[in-house]
Amino acid sequence: MIALLQRVSAARVVVDGATAGAIGQGLLVLLGVEAADTNVEADRLVERILNYRVFADAAGKMNLSLREVRGGLLLVPQFTLAADTHKGLRPSFSTAASPERGRTLFDYAVAQAQRVHVPVAQGVFGAAMQVMLTNDGPVTFWLQVRADA
Repeated sequence: MIALLQRVSAARVVVDGATAGAIGQGLLVLLGVEAADTNVEADRLVERILNYRVFADAAGKMNLSLREVRGGLLLVPQFTLAADTHKGLRPSFSTAASPERGRTLFDYAVAQAQRVHVPVAQGVFGAAMQVMLTNDGPVTFWLQVRADA
């Protein structure tokens, strides 16, 4: 499972002209599901997202997690993160989970995050979304939890 974290001062997702999810300070996370992923990978990735230290402490060092700053979490499904881009000029999605499996694991990850953190907002799986954000830093990290690791 793959997460692209962006530390933001604000972010929102719009679907069909309406805001589907929005946060103030926190993390916008684009979430991709790979074919071999299970609830185990989703649990581990959510735990890493919530506890990854990307916010500045009083000394200006990245020592605080989303939980510690009580920031918002906006989870957005993004199947293209699971693309194989190693060769050619067109991405292959053979490594991505099926749409059904992707939706199930995305929904599961959202539920797990909501169970232990507030606020959690989300994009809409399978929808054409417009994602707007103000990246704070900019600070962006790629996290990946592999089923085979």
